Amino acid sequence: MKAVVYEKPYSVAVRDVDDPRIEHPNDVIVRVTSSAICGSDLHMYEGRTAAEPGIVFGHENLGVIEETGSGVVSLSKGDRVVMPFNVACGFCKNCLAGDTGFCLTVNPGFAGGAYGYVAMGPYKGGQADRLRVPFADFNCLKLPQGDELETDFILLADIFPTGYHGCELAQVSPGESVAVYGAGPVGLMAAYSALLRGAATVFVVDRVPERLEKASEIGAVPIDFSKGDPVSQIMDRTGGEGTDKGIDAVGYQAQAHDASHEEPASVLNSLVDTVRPTGRLGVPGLYVPSDPGGPDEHAKRGQLLVSIGRMFEKGQRMGTGQCNVKRYNRQLRDLIIAGRARPSFVVSHELPLDQAPQAYEKFDKRVEGYTKVVLHPALAA
Repeated sequence: MKAVVYEKPYSVAVRDVDDPRIEHPNDVIVRVTSSAICGSDLHMYEGRTAAEPGIVFGHENLGVIEETGSGVVSLSKGDRVVMPFNVACGFCKNCLAGDTGFCLTVNPGFAGGAYGYVAMGPYKGGQADRLRVPFADFNCLKLPQGDELETDFILLADIFPTGYHGCELAQVSPGESVAVYGAGPVGLMAAYSALLRGAATVFVVDRVPERLEKASEIGAVPIDFSKGDPVSQIMDRTGGEGTDKGIDAVGYQAQAHDASHEEPASVLNSLVDTVRPTGRLGVPGLYVPSDPGGPDEHAKRGQLLVSIGRMFEKGQRMGTGQCNVKRYNRQLRDLIIAGRARPSFVVSHELPLDQAPQAYEKFDKRVEGYTKVVLHPALAA
């Protein structure tokens, strides 16, 4: 089959790889109809991880079941399904507690597994014609038959639940003000989720015009940090009080305010300054224990200079960690079906699999309006 394969930093290619096969009675094989490129994929693409050449990318996957293992009980050939990016067993201590992003079974020696991602287990990605889904009864979420709402449903694999997770970590409640740092796909989903949860005012901080325009379109207040300190801009708009809640949707590749270089802790520190005393911070943005491309020796070891004293002084609380997609995806699916949510507003391009190399390059450079790319293996080039 065809698949998107990592070759070296800033280079992926569409190659022939072995077809997946049933390896366990609870596996299914899915014919992939949509697989999205994630900002997290760019970390590997840029050589900012320990990813080795040959890894098949793609952890945001949707498709139709072609084959089921003998132990599968709730799924059938022909079912349309979307899979959380988390590969989870459903029966370990963490899965039973709903913390499926930290499964203790699927990736021995590490809490958590995922498709097509470095250090997250032996699971090939879904930027390919087909995908093997383990523990399929637990990991597959059924969707309405057909191809309607495809670009809404594909976002259930990761960024819609992850944006919502940021709001859950920050405990966003109706009537509150929220600052979201980062207007990439996850940041826009966090802002959208905050509005769905009833937030009164949502500020979105970024410097890319197309992203800020998207934020404005959904009713958020865009804050361009290239035009001045974002903390000061938000303070001016909140009477000097700051926001009730804050969300970091950027992670460890955060930029200095003048965008001249990376400052990995800049967003965390800006959030501490932006959010009012006793407010809460949600951090779904990715931070890593090892970053070969870090700007200094501490950053390369995942050690950042965060204003913990200021945070303590303000009595703030912080929630962190990757999203437990299954905690949210069923309810978010039903919001889409009911017409209450249309997260596909972030999707800028739908392309055939063969155009993945160009899509990665343009998405990485934030050019030509590339905000979110969905690959369709069956789409003709």
